[in-house]
Amino acid sequence: MGLLMSESVRDNPLDLLIVGGGINGAGVARDAAGRGLRVMLCERDDLAAHTSSASTKLIHGGLRYLEHYEFRLVAKALREREVLLRAAPHIIWPLRFVMPHVDGLRPRWMIRAGLFLYDSLGGRSSLPRSHAIRLDQHVAGQALNGGLRHGYVYSDCWVEDARLVVLNAMDAAEHGALIRPRTEVIRAEREANLWRVELQDSVSGERETVHARALVNAAGPWVDKRLTGGSTNSQRTVRLVKGSHLVVPRIGEQEEAYILQNPDRRIVFVIPYEGQYSLVGTTEELFTDDPARATISDAETDYLLQTVQRFFGPVLQRQDIVWTYSGVRPLVEDEAVDASAITRDYQLALEGENGAPMLTIYGGKITTFRRLAEDVMSKLAEPLGMENGPWTVKAPLPGGDMADADFDAWQEKTVARHPWLDAAVCRRLCRAYGTRVARLLNGATNARDLGPEIAPGVFEAELVYLRDAEWARTGEDALWRRSKLGLHLSAAESDAVTEWFEGKCS
Repeated sequence: MGLLMSESVRDNPLDLLIVGGGINGAGVARDAAGRGLRVMLCERDDLAAHTSSASTKLIHGGLRYLEHYEFRLVAKALREREVLLRAAPHIIWPLRFVMPHVDGLRPRWMIRAGLFLYDSLGGRSSLPRSHAIRLDQHVAGQALNGGLRHGYVYSDCWVEDARLVVLNAMDAAEHGALIRPRTEVIRAEREANLWRVELQDSVSGERETVHARALVNAAGPWVDKRLTGGSTNSQRTVRLVKGSHLVVPRIGEQEEAYILQNPDRRIVFVIPYEGQYSLVGTTEELFTDDPARATISDAETDYLLQTVQRFFGPVLQRQDIVWTYSGVRPLVEDEAVDASAITRDYQLALEGENGAPMLTIYGGKITTFRRLAEDVMSKLAEPLGMENGPWTVKAPLPGGDMADADFDAWQEKTVARHPWLDAAVCRRLCRAYGTRVARLLNGATNARDLGPEIAPGVFEAELVYLRDAEWARTGEDALWRRSKLGLHLSAAESDAVTEWFEGKCS
C-alpha cells in the first residue's frame, strides 16, 4: 500500500513527526494528538515489531531495581501501574508473584525490607500487599524442589505488550494522528524553522516528503541512526542489551508466577502464559548486531533451562521448548559493569528548540511510557507553543472504558449477551478487544454473521477488524503481535490466516 498522503499533509506542516512505532512512539503520538497537535507517527515495520513485543510482559515497579537504589524509578513505575491498570483492564490485570527464599543469597530480612518498601513507595495501591508463606503449605510450593521451605508473595501486573502499543496508536488516530506503519524515515533536514522529512513505503518503495515543526526520535535500539545526515544524532551513549524468553509447557498448576533468584544475583520469571504454557525469562546479554535479527543464543537457552531445573527439577529439556523470542533494549550507558545494573529509566535530549527542535528518547521501560510521553510534551511545550496540558492520566485506552474498570463483571455480561458464540471464543475476544468487541461483532446475532471461520475460533470479522482498525497486514501481525494465536493454531491453520491477509491486503 502506498503512503497515500492527503493534500493537507503535503501542503501544510505537521506539528510533530515521530520516528518509531514502539510503546514510546505510540504513547507520545497519543498524548500529542490529544492536545490538538497535527501528528504523524512513522514505523519502518509493523507497530511493536521489535522491542515492544519482546518484553517479559509485565507492568511492574521493578522490585530488583531497589538493590541499585533506583527508588525514584520504582516509585514512578508503581504509580503508573495503578494508572494503567484502570486505563486498560482488558489487556492489563493483577498477577501475584512467589519468590522462593534461597539460602546463601539475599537474606530473609533483606527480602522482607525490600517488599515492605516496594509496597510503600508507590502510595496507595489497589493490589494486595506482600507477605511471607511456607512453601510446603502453599499450592505454589508443590512444583518446587522440596528443599525450598520459605517464600514471599507480592503483587504486580501482566500486560499484553504489543496490544498496548496498538491501543495507544488507535487512540492517537482517533484524536487525529496519522499512523503510518511500514513507512521508513529515510532522511530529515532542517529548512528554516521546519524539518523536511523524506519517507519511503517499506513495501512499495514509494517515496514522499513532508514537513514538520518538530521531530521526536523514538526509534528504540535504532536511536543512534543518522536521520539527519553527517554525524550521529546521539547525545548519549546507548548500550544494547538483549533479553530472551522461552515458552514451554506449563510448569505447575498454580495461578501465581515465580520470581527465581540465581547465584549470579539475577532473577528469572516463570509466568503462566496463554493457558497451557509458561513464559520463562529474561536474560541480559550485551548485543552489537542489528536489533531486527536478535535471536536467543545457546548460552541464553542453557541459562534459562538451568534456572528452571535448579528450582523445579528435571521438568524441562531443550526439546520441550515451544517458542522463543528475543528483544533488544536500548539502555542509557551509566558505567555499570553488569548489564542488569544499567538503569531502566529514560533520558530525553532536546536540541534546536529555537528552530525545528528534535527530541531524542533514550532508554525507558514499558511501565513508564505514559509518564515519558508527558515529559516529552513538557519539553516541547514552549518550542511548539502548546496551550493544552496533560490529559492521559484518567483517560481509558480503546476498549478499556468499562464500569469501575471491572473487567470480570463486564466480560460475564458480554458472554451472556452472546449465547450463540462459543464462550471460550467470546472470552478471548473480550480479553483482546475489551469494549471494542462490539465494533468487531458489529451487531451479529449468529456465527454466520461473522463470515467464514478462517481457522478454529477465528472468524473473518476479526481479521477484518485487525486490518481496518489495527493496521494488521500479514499473518504474523495478527498471529504473533496482536494476538498469540500462533501458539494455539496448527501450521495449516496459521497458513490459512496468512493467506487471508495476502488476499485481502495486496
